[in-house]
Amino acid sequence: MTVLGAPGEVFLLTHSAIRAQLGLATTAQVSRIDPFTLETLESSPRLEGGPMWPGGMAIHANGHIVVVYGRYAHKLNRHCQPVASYLLPLQEPYNSFVVLDNGLIVTKNLSATTPAQLTTLHPESFRVASSDVVCPEASIARLSAHGNTVYVVGVSRVFRYHWHAASQQLKRDPDWEFHYLQDAPQSYGWDMVIDGEHGWFMDNGKHNYLVSMLGAGSHQAANRLIRVSLHNAQSHQNWEVSGLPYGSITNPPLIDLNRRIVVGYDSANRHLRAWKIDASQNGNEHDVELTPLWHHAQFGAASHMLLFAKTGEVCVNDYSRFNEQVRVLDIETGEEKARVQTGGRMQGVVFPSVGWHQDFYWCSMDRLARIYVPTL
Repeated sequence: MTVLGAPGEVFLLTHSAIRAQLGLATTAQVSRIDPFTLETLESSPRLEGGPMWPGGMAIHANGHIVVVYGRYAHKLNRHCQPVASYLLPLQEPYNSFVVLDNGLIVTKNLSATTPAQLTTLHPESFRVASSDVVCPEASIARLSAHGNTVYVVGVSRVFRYHWHAASQQLKRDPDWEFHYLQDAPQSYGWDMVIDGEHGWFMDNGKHNYLVSMLGAGSHQAANRLIRVSLHNAQSHQNWEVSGLPYGSITNPPLIDLNRRIVVGYDSANRHLRAWKIDASQNGNEHDVELTPLWHHAQFGAASHMLLFAKTGEVCVNDYSRFNEQVRVLDIETGEEKARVQTGGRMQGVVFPSVGWHQDFYWCSMDRLARIYVPTL
């Protein structure tokens, strides 16, 4: 993934995937790259990691670079040199982190069987800010946060934890829990997008990704787009994305709050579609109605998507065998406005970011590409 720092700064996080294929402990590296040529300008040493899973990186409000990768959290300065590291408690990969409004860093282990364990780090001391919290079940999805509240999508339920300043602890909300797989045949959900009123995510996330998500679904059900109210967890709804069996994803939907549009996809079956979000007519003030806007079949979307809110353009990958393209669509009509080949032979399932010059950076598991609007 890439993140932006001060104007002109672009930082890149990579990891040693070949070692993972050999069953060896892996490492990560942070580099500051040229925003145009992508040339490496300076790099960190290899950062300790351990078990492999794409981690996460952010520039904290205190100015430091924060990385969670493998079993380690690292703090670096803007020259990519390590300042502090913290060995996380479980011998499992930790899949990124969230930064709360109060600056605290919260991360968790990724496991289909071991209960999720939340570790909270202080951004200055880079040591635990409170005792670890053990969740009721395992969690594959990355954490989400809104203010000083952390949302955990478990393998069958969603929980949330509020930071209590008085006790300096994350505490579970006993009045908010959503059992999204109750009486449902799907497998676990992935990351949840918080829009301030609702949480949105997709399920049937179990898959066997190697090079791409095409045909990678391993659970017979169709995948679903799911909504739950942040005000009342009893208000929740779901919609099938393609309706086809063995639907699967590994990332979240996209929400355009200004235009009231949600974009979902079925990566395994190559479907991408959008709905208009309207107020519900069923009398429940927390429910919504979705009206179909557009639907693309044979569209290989699997990565996180980028929304340019002012122009209503959404950037999304489209993958066919060993050929990744990125397409720019009008979010209201689905009309294609541009497309470009990235040169990637693997389908991206990770994190693009905007750039500084009418451009953005697209990451896949084997390629980093800068995509830009040429000046005439």
